[in-house]
Amino acid sequence: MSLGIVVLLLFIGLSYLLYDFNQSREFPFLFYLIGCTLITIVLLLILVKMMAGYKFLAAGKDKIEIWLPLKGQRKKYNMADLLAWQEEEVVANKKVFKQLILVFMDKYSFSISNHEHLGYDDLKRYLAKKAAKKKVKS
Repeated sequence: MSLGIVVLLLFIGLSYLLYDFNQSREFPFLFYLIGCTLITIVLLLILVKMMAGYKFLAAGKDKIEIWLPLKGQRKKYNMADLLAWQEEEVVANKKVFKQLILVFMDKYSFSISNHEHLGYDDLKRYLAKKAAKKKVKS
């Protein structure tokens, strides 16, 4: 959420610089050139960082599929390949943050939180139903 606000502010600043250059040109050309270049680079870095965090998880029919689009990774696992899963709860700023951690046979671990995935509760119910014995008690 906060990175989204920063991106919005940077985009507004870039738009204002381009508008000011087009309308009044109060500052030297080098100011507009350097300012727009820096803001664009920072915007791109933040957007790539945000996109790197995108991950998709699909679970059903005794399979789990994980897709990380920016890294180009797509992994498919059977429920038998799941070694263990655990739910962690952390209380911060009077809010409860929950996180599911899945560990697979190839030593690949995947974590997903209730703030970044809408299907968190559905995944937790699915894992409790299909892999209840593999749950790690915390």
